[in-house]
Amino acid sequence: MLELLLPSLIRDGALVVRGPDGRAHAVGGVTEANAPLIVRIHDNPTLARIAADPGLAVGEAYMDGQLTIERGTLYDFLALATRNQRYIAAARKRRWTLRRNPKRAAQRNVAHHYDLSRELFGLFLDQDLQYSCAYFPHPDMSLDEAQAAKKRHLAAKLLLRPGLRVLDIGAGWGGLGLTLARDYGADVLGVTLSKEQLGLARRRAMHLGLARRARFELRDYRDIEGEFDRIVSVGMFEHVGPGDYGAFFQAVAARLAPDGVAVLHTIGRKTGPGPGNAWIEKYIFPGGAIPSLSQIAPAIEQAGLMLTDVEVLRLHYAETLRQWRERFAAQRDMARELYDERFCRMWEFYLAGSEAGFREGDLVVYQLQMAKSHAAAPLTRDYITDFDRAGPVAHGVAAE
Repeated sequence: MLELLLPSLIRDGALVVRGPDGRAHAVGGVTEANAPLIVRIHDNPTLARIAADPGLAVGEAYMDGQLTIERGTLYDFLALATRNQRYIAAARKRRWTLRRNPKRAAQRNVAHHYDLSRELFGLFLDQDLQYSCAYFPHPDMSLDEAQAAKKRHLAAKLLLRPGLRVLDIGAGWGGLGLTLARDYGADVLGVTLSKEQLGLARRRAMHLGLARRARFELRDYRDIEGEFDRIVSVGMFEHVGPGDYGAFFQAVAARLAPDGVAVLHTIGRKTGPGPGNAWIEKYIFPGGAIPSLSQIAPAIEQAGLMLTDVEVLRLHYAETLRQWRERFAAQRDMARELYDERFCRMWEFYLAGSEAGFREGDLVVYQLQMAKSHAAAPLTRDYITDFDRAGPVAHGVAAE
């Protein structure tokens, strides 16, 4: 089976797979002696599952210890697999539909991931618990510096000034909303579907003396009322589902002031619409879907909004994930105490596979600025760089 399977799936790079019988099967012009990467599949049922559905079964086999890395690293293996994704996809066609996420399903899907232990995320995220792509103006920045730069970059595109009403859709643990309130004087409403995130965001607001200017609520984006000068959403749109893209941007348009500005920060596909990763959808982000720009732009237009700025962050998330992966590895024993060995292997596969997707595959991050009025933003992009360089000191106000 391996002799037939490997040459059709791996055409870019070199790999040796040792089968259940101990025999080594090589592709890429290497031998067992000089191969940079050797993978072991431990039993025939696992091999059969991988042959039938590699997109799902490889991750499950790694989680269960039935696929192990004998030479090289897990990231090396997943980077190789990602480079060959088009061959794997061609060999195993996967059906997909325009998934929708109604309110009840949306909250259940969010809870699956974001209601995991706060201590788990603290093992690998920055101090502000930013669980999205950081921004690296300089390649030698620490994770904390790059996440602070990301928040500053978003504030620049929001054209913040004291007193503006800001809606943060998908507020996470509150870090972005608290920063916009503390450093830029905004009046922030952050909404989330995660009870764990909501509780911590509120506690942080109280601790910082910002509870009146940074409020957090458990609410779906479809149920928000009122008008806002600015709307921002970071790392949430991936959970909306293509069938609800129109509803999302219609909600943004309904809540945005006539002269307002909105900014969306989302993972995106550079190769157009297509199916997601079966393993990620089953174990990490149920209901998730990565949009293409060709799916987003029509929904924005149909909602009566116009794109006023588009920026594509390419390797920024790969660098973010590399640091998350390294920090998780350094704290792996603590993660095993919180959960178990299988969970740790699942999380390693998730972080390494995601990094490979941004470094070798078709994933990027889109930052999209939207408005209703032509005059909502300056005529050139210089204001973004100027704002980034000025930093929060020039805009901030004192805590309550």
